[in-house]
Amino acid sequence: MQARAMTDLDAVRDADAAQTAAPGEAAWADPRPLAGLRYQVRALRELIARPLTPYYLILGITALLLGLGLVMVLSTGSIRDLSSGYSPYSDFVKQLVGVLIGIPLTWVAARSSPRLFRAAAYPVLAISVIGLGLTLIHGVSHQSHGATRWIEIGPFGFQPSELAKLALVLWGADLMARKEQFGLLRDWRHMLFPLMPVTGVLAMLVMAGDDLGTTCVIVIIFLALLWVAGAPGRVFTLMLILMALVLLLLMVTSPYRLDRLTSFLNPQASPTSQTYQGNNGLIALGSGGLFGSGLGAGGAKWGYVPEDWSDYIFAIIGEELGLVGTLCVTALYGALAYAGLRVARRAEDTFSRLAASTITIWIVMQAVVNIGAVIGVLPITGIPLPLVSEGLSSVLVTMVALGILMSFARREPGAREALAARGPSVGEHVLSLLGRGK
Repeated sequence: MQARAMTDLDAVRDADAAQTAAPGEAAWADPRPLAGLRYQVRALRELIARPLTPYYLILGITALLLGLGLVMVLSTGSIRDLSSGYSPYSDFVKQLVGVLIGIPLTWVAARSSPRLFRAAAYPVLAISVIGLGLTLIHGVSHQSHGATRWIEIGPFGFQPSELAKLALVLWGADLMARKEQFGLLRDWRHMLFPLMPVTGVLAMLVMAGDDLGTTCVIVIIFLALLWVAGAPGRVFTLMLILMALVLLLLMVTSPYRLDRLTSFLNPQASPTSQTYQGNNGLIALGSGGLFGSGLGAGGAKWGYVPEDWSDYIFAIIGEELGLVGTLCVTALYGALAYAGLRVARRAEDTFSRLAASTITIWIVMQAVVNIGAVIGVLPITGIPLPLVSEGLSSVLVTMVALGILMSFARREPGAREALAARGPSVGEHVLSLLGRGK
């Protein structure tokens, strides 16, 4: 009895000592919170390391950006439609039609094999060259803001320069894969020929339509192919300097593009020149504060920010969704970069590795250039924000490119086993039911 009383007294003393101990000492003495955090980090790493994680990341990011794009096109395009005397839903309906057409194309691309993409590389390249040539024919092409970039197809306009991006990715990846198969990439001259002349032809055809932004993206794709293929450092640096000089020459030889460059270097020069778009875009971006004014409640889209539905839609996102919205959009492109480069790193063949890397660099760098122009750290080039800006051609081609990236993600090591364990998808169930109905 006396021993039991002494034990209870010791327990009370230990409890009092624990209560009077310093908070840091108590946390250090109890390892359970730290162990729980380690367990959560370990569980997150295991989730990220799963074979199908990049596939679901790309699929989810694509869906989120498309949804945001439809909402923002409705918010910005309705103002332009009303001022032009059209229905306020005209631009939104066109964008929605593009997304609805792109969904089955993305689904087919995600379930196709790299062999099909390689077979389609040369036909897609030929179609893009023919399309770019047609934009130079008066009466066939459609002119807007002094540029001839579109071909009218019924009520819609198609931009062949967007298809040229995907064509260069597929053709260049197939070309490099064939050269590596025969051991030709050890010579840097085989890396540049015929990749560099074909890139030059595409760039000249695009520039003939006065589209410097797409020309910059084509140059980025060319440099990405060289980098992923393992071009020597001196060759890659030389090509980087050469491409930069060519783009600078194209900018300074045109009064309109030179005005854009000088307005970037001196944004307070003249409020009526090219600085108007940049300055008002920054005002709209900063006026949103932390959480923004709310969807549809922004005032900059009422004629204060030119091209707010396309090149400068990120400024309206900042005004209506605030800093939180812009950071979320930026994080989505960052997650896309992670997922795409992981797919490329785990690719089992050279073509998939080259195509996955280049598609990822193309889409992410296009977003970086667009956002950089809006926040004033890069010159305005006039390229859209992928999947968000209005543009039927841009949305369709980008969705197909992401579908190709999903196809590579479904073929990384362990993905087939994970798909087999998951069972048939909803689309496969529907197809099987249609087949039984027949």
